[in-house]
Amino acid sequence: MSCVQTIADYALRSVGIGERLLPRSDFTLCEQITLIGSGLIWNIYFGAFALLFGFFLATGVAVARSSRLWAVRKPAEWFIFLFRGSPLFIQFFLAYEAFVLLPKSGIEINLIFTEITADTRWLTRAWAGALIVLFLNTAAYSGEIFYGALRSVPKGDLEAADAYGLSGLAKFRRVVWPTMLRLAWPAYTNEAIFLFHATTLVYFSGFPAWQQKGDALYYASYFADKTFNPFIPYPIVAGYFILLTLVIITIFGLINRRLNRHLPQERRRPIRFRPQVLR
Repeated sequence: MSCVQTIADYALRSVGIGERLLPRSDFTLCEQITLIGSGLIWNIYFGAFALLFGFFLATGVAVARSSRLWAVRKPAEWFIFLFRGSPLFIQFFLAYEAFVLLPKSGIEINLIFTEITADTRWLTRAWAGALIVLFLNTAAYSGEIFYGALRSVPKGDLEAADAYGLSGLAKFRRVVWPTMLRLAWPAYTNEAIFLFHATTLVYFSGFPAWQQKGDALYYASYFADKTFNPFIPYPIVAGYFILLTLVIITIFGLINRRLNRHLPQERRRPIRFRPQVLR
């Protein structure tokens, strides 16, 4: 089988398009690169949607935490503390057990956007359940980043907004929020990179890969188990994530340039990637 035919057969296999059966023997480098790249689609899906939804929740959490009202501030603080204080892998495990065991016990949980009952088995699938965990986790970390940026908004900007007669939502939308994003964006870029790397934990979590529609690490582990040689599939995964990191840095760098377009050149803060050894 030629490499072109392999790409046509397996490039979209992780989303159910193409060959249903995995190769069993005589694995070629093209097959490994293609299938692992196919699994990367799920990693991008988890990271992109968790980041998108988490961005808006993080903004709300940051605003709530900066509130003077105890009833508004404390839930935001508890939310951040809970998801920052516990390991992400444990969050995956507890969420999966909650989605499986609680409905069986007759306990129904209202999550506002849906209700966990015996009929919500789709929450035990990785595409939904793991995404919810990643969304809440990144919202907590990003909320803390945005809260720090809110506290750092210069007083002069706020006084200027008051002088122009801006108040309430108009003041937040036109002055506070853009300044907050500008200050938080370098740190938020690192959080986005870490989130995409953290999507590899989905493979190790309790959420199963339905019909072998796994992520990049799922296929890398498959090849490593079959060939007894981890030094080909796992470096391929690392190479894909390095390329993905470069894409994220480029996109977020362009957004950062847009946010800082009004500043003199010497005051613009470029994006610098700082790997997080511990989170």
